Amino acid sequence: MELILAIAIGVLSGAGVYLLLRPRTFQVIMGLSLLSYAVNLFIFAMGGLNRHLSPVITEAGGPYADPVPQALVLTAIVIGFAMTALFLVVLLAARGLTGTDHVDGKEEDSE
Repeated sequence: MELILAIAIGVLSGAGVYLLLRPRTFQVIMGLSLLSYAVNLFIFAMGGLNRHLSPVITEAGGPYADPVPQALVLTAIVIGFAMTALFLVVLLAARGLTGTDHVDGKEEDSE
């Protein structure tokens, strides 16, 4: 289970960094999203992967899953969606104003 999660975090991080280095703004936004997903998985994994623990404290006591990483990841997901929506609106406005979606505002073949 941990190996699959580690591979998923690595793949998401690698794809996110690759897309961040691309010249188009939409690809940069998708790279940021993939990196945020990788960080969310990392935070979730740091809470421990326990399959048979109860999610809340019961009257009988006993072990339970740590709710702090889950709350942090849920908050990060909500903030990540909001930031992605804001970036997309800014991307569309910049494309409308400049006529290009290149990161530095210049098309490669226009020089």
